[in-house]
Amino acid sequence: MRSVIQRVKNASVTVDSDCVAKIGEGLLVLVAVEDMDTEQDIEWLSKKIAHLRIFDDADGVMNLDVQQINGNIIVVSQFTLFASCKRGNRPSYIRSSKEDFARPMYEKFVKKLEEELGHCVQTGIFGADMQVALVNDGPVTICIDTKQRE
Repeated sequence: MRSVIQRVKNASVTVDSDCVAKIGEGLLVLVAVEDMDTEQDIEWLSKKIAHLRIFDDADGVMNLDVQQINGNIIVVSQFTLFASCKRGNRPSYIRSSKEDFARPMYEKFVKKLEEELGHCVQTGIFGADMQVALVNDGPVTICIDTKQRE
């Protein structure tokens, strides 16, 4: 799995002019699934995101996680995170899983993240054409790939 985590002041997801998710301070998590992803990838990534210390403490040091600031999370599926631009100018998305594998993995990831946090997270709509709006705080943007674990 590959993810881009953005610390946000606020974020929202709109589909067909309807706002389907909206948060104040917290995290916007874009996530993509590839065929070799496993339950262990879901477990590792959800735990990492829930405990990622990227929010400022009283001294202005990034030392707090999203739970400690009472923040919220929006998770959005984004298969383009596995884009390959090696050849030509048109990205290839061959590494991204097809819906029959990606959707259940995405749903399991959301559920596992909710378990880690102890409350619901908001989501976009899998496979939909979404408009994602955000105010990136910092900016702070973290990229995580479960196969590299760095």
